Amino acid sequence: LVGAAVPVAEALGLSELVIGLTVIAVGTSLPELATSLLATLRGQRDLAVGNVVGSNILNLLAVLGLTAAFAPDGLPVGRATVHFDLPVMIATAVACLPIFFTGHCIRRWEGALFLGYYVVYVAYLLLQATQHDALPAFSGTMLYFVLPLTAVTLAVTLSRSLRHRFRAR
Repeated sequence: LVGAAVPVAEALGLSELVIGLTVIAVGTSLPELATSLLATLRGQRDLAVGNVVGSNILNLLAVLGLTAAFAPDGLPVGRATVHFDLPVMIATAVACLPIFFTGHCIRRWEGALFLGYYVVYVAYLLLQATQHDALPAFSGTMLYFVLPLTAVTLAVTLSRSLRHRFRAR
C-alpha cells in the first residue's frame, strides 16, 4: 500500500512531509488499527487503548529519538511541522483529557468526532499542499467555527465531569 501510494502522491506534487503525514502514517498505522479493533471486538478494551497509547509514545520517543540519534547532522524539523503539525499533535493530546476525565470511557460520538477531526486534518494538508482555491474558506471555517466549537465542547465536557465528581464525594 505505502509503496504504491508514494509514487502517486509524488506525481500529484505532494511534499515528502505531506506524504509522511498522510500516506506513510496511514500505511504504518493500519496494523495498530486492526489490533485495536480486534481487541475491542473481543472485549479487551484496555488492550485496544494500550496499543494506541503505547504505539504513539513509542513513535514519539523511541522512533523519533533513534532516528535523530542516527542522523549524521541531526534531524531537521521544517517550519510547517513546527507551526502547524506539532500544535495539532499537542491539541489532539489535550482533546483527550476530558474524555479520560468523563468516566474513563471514549464514547462512540467522541470516537466519531476524532475520526472527523482526522479527515479534516488530512483535507487541510491536501488543500494546503496543492494550494487549492478552497483553502481560504476551509481555513476560515476551521478557525472561526470548528476550533471555537471544539473549545466550548471540551470546556463543557470537562466542567460536567468535574461537577459530577465533586457531587459524588
